[in-house]
Amino acid sequence: MLRRMRTMVVLTMVICLSSQVALGEIRESGTQDPPTSEPSVWSTAGYGVLCVATNILYMPAKVVYAGLGSITGGLAWLLTAGNTDTAKSIWSPSVGGTYVITPAMLRDEEPILFSGESYSK
Repeated sequence: MLRRMRTMVVLTMVICLSSQVALGEIRESGTQDPPTSEPSVWSTAGYGVLCVATNILYMPAKVVYAGLGSITGGLAWLLTAGNTDTAKSIWSPSVGGTYVITPAMLRDEEPILFSGESYSK
């Protein structure tokens, strides 16, 4: 199972890198210059593949972090005799944030927030 996942990640990265190399060769040769306002098909496909590869590792980590934060916040609420502010100060950073990486995030057009915003009263 782990070997299969490792193989999928490596193949995804190879496809992504080869698409970026092919795009660079097209631009250098000058034979086919894509418009600057529109991303090329290779670039779009490369970012899509890179998103899948990134999300294979990122999404489970984020879900585990949010789940543990939810449990910890619930325990904090119980141990503080129902103090919601204490629980929310744990829940907000752990449950908030980005769950799925998008191509815009990889192009640095949008932020990637593993932790959500801190809770303030």
